[in-house]
Amino acid sequence: MDLQDASPNRRHTRRTARAKVNLALAVDKPNAEAMHPICSWMARINLADDLHITRLEDDRLSRYAIRWHDEAPIKTNIDWSITADLAVRAHLLLEDETARRLPVQLRLDKRIPVGGGLGGGSADAAATLSAVNELFDLNIPHDRLAQLALTLGSDVPFFLSDHPTGIVSGLGESFEPTAPVSAALVLIFPAFGCPTGPVYRAFDNLPAASFRADTIRALARADSIDSSQLFNDLAPAAEAVAPRLTPLRARAAEVARRPVHITGSGSTMFVVCPEGAHFAADLADDIQSALADDTNPDLRAHATSLVAEPDIG
Repeated sequence: MDLQDASPNRRHTRRTARAKVNLALAVDKPNAEAMHPICSWMARINLADDLHITRLEDDRLSRYAIRWHDEAPIKTNIDWSITADLAVRAHLLLEDETARRLPVQLRLDKRIPVGGGLGGGSADAAATLSAVNELFDLNIPHDRLAQLALTLGSDVPFFLSDHPTGIVSGLGESFEPTAPVSAALVLIFPAFGCPTGPVYRAFDNLPAASFRADTIRALARADSIDSSQLFNDLAPAAEAVAPRLTPLRARAAEVARRPVHITGSGSTMFVVCPEGAHFAADLADDIQSALADDTNPDLRAHATSLVAEPDIG
């Protein structure tokens, strides 16, 4: 995440919590604890939530606000309990870790759609862990912060890294930075989600396939993105859980004349556009015009890009 606008007296910080796409994702059969080891080539993108945190006086109570940014490409109801929000849970986790109150005023302006496989909640959690650790001079080392992050979600440790691109493996605890790659993307947001739990259960009901971790590593170490070689082992399961995803994906591929991929457990789809930002913006308009019909009036297509350089801060 980015560190921005840190005040001279270190009582306020603003962080940019960027979303991610799984450029490629291999999923293994569940282990003894019913957890699925993965190997994924992940990349952060220039679609981000804005996190504002102010350190309050020690005798104050923490305050939290979650809202949609005016620039959010798609907005849904913020209907979850405030203490269920991953950014808030990250703050409370640090209070538990330090056995002390850490009063903050936290405001999250969201652009990243909820439940679409883009890791918005995880990015928010990682940004909160880093910001609170700094604002309160907790001096929790990165390795311990990553361990705490893993208890919030398997991809939260990825967002703690300054590296925008890398290979995440195991249960999320292993991260290997790779060279940043450059490409514009079109994100396609259906007006429905693919709940992660049911998607993994559907995956377990599909015929077992080989775990292609070596293929992921080869793709991630190439000099560029070969969209025709990208894959997501959860894509068939996502389409089984949300059958409406299949015709949307096929129609988008017809319009784009190139592969359309699913990120994470869905439902967000993406198209790689090495031609650049202007091409991606035009293609996003074409896809939205073609797909947002009477059956899918709330579908949105949004042009963005991969983060090309490591974050500094």
